[in-house]
Amino acid sequence: MKTLVTLATMVAMTFFVQILNAQENTGNDKVIQLKEQKENIIDNEKEALKKKVEAINKRLDENEITLEEAQKLKEEAAKMHALNIENRLAIIDNKTALLERNGIENVNTELGNIFIGLSTKEDNADVLLGLRINTGKERKIKYDRRTTSNLVVAFGLNNAIVDGQSLDDSDYKIAGSRFFELGWAWKTRVFKNSNFLRLKYGISYTSNGLKPTDNRVFVENGNQTVLEEFRLELDKSKFRMDNLVIPVHFEFGPSRVKKTEKSIRYYTARKFRIGLGGYVGANISTRQKLKYKENGDRVKDKIKRDYNTSDLIYGLSSYVGFGDMSLYIKYDLSPIFKNAVIDQNNVSLGLRFDL
Repeated sequence: MKTLVTLATMVAMTFFVQILNAQENTGNDKVIQLKEQKENIIDNEKEALKKKVEAINKRLDENEITLEEAQKLKEEAAKMHALNIENRLAIIDNKTALLERNGIENVNTELGNIFIGLSTKEDNADVLLGLRINTGKERKIKYDRRTTSNLVVAFGLNNAIVDGQSLDDSDYKIAGSRFFELGWAWKTRVFKNSNFLRLKYGISYTSNGLKPTDNRVFVENGNQTVLEEFRLELDKSKFRMDNLVIPVHFEFGPSRVKKTEKSIRYYTARKFRIGLGGYVGANISTRQKLKYKENGDRVKDKIKRDYNTSDLIYGLSSYVGFGDMSLYIKYDLSPIFKNAVIDQNNVSLGLRFDL
């Protein structure tokens, strides 16, 4: 029994010594990292000062500021970054002293952080799919960011324009036929010193739905697709085309400009805007959904097939609005059905949100 106790004590002491050595090595590694961080701080601040001076010289060359103003801005920038170096080095020295005195377990010396979220407006962070990783190193801020991006969501009423027929006599229910769009758009300023004209482009998923009137469904007869009355009373009849398109618009409208020593930014929030353009893409899915009762049972049919619909989708679109919300209209120049005796072209009217 005594031998077992002695053996257990020796094992515990050995394990304890290994933990102490590991903590000591980790602490030493952290001290080395902190000392290396001091060199990085000096390099980062020098690089940031260099970029500021280049931006000031650019403004001077473009006659935005005078020579005296440029000299003053350079002196202020140099003073600020000198103080930054002094203060940041002092922080590292204090962390090093705490670490050497108290050990790794008693002081938090982490130099970076990770943040998970939807987005961030910080210029000194890297963001990828909602994950912001800040390594502790200063990230270069682009002076003039001409391209931005945003989410696009749109929805509203959908119908079809038929040759020789008005919407009042449409074969489709006005309120029941709807469209939906979800996409991502990029916006690039066309001119260097003006944001009045922007090129907006992206990729979108669109869904155009049509609900036939008078208890009818779509039926394929060879290369023709026509509406025919269903054999039973329908509770629901809906036809849907899903497309993947590339929209392109020229966007016009005023904007607000904000200039600093580090950057120049243009903002269109709470401003009037109008977009004119079009789209081109492909039909990725066509289906028909029917609901009815047969022999006392509720039946739901989901039929996915070609229905002789056009594979290539293209058309014109426009939006007019204020801020993030706009009135949105789209018109397919491509017919809904190929080889149709009378062409039908999809038309959509609703609201668009650029978020």
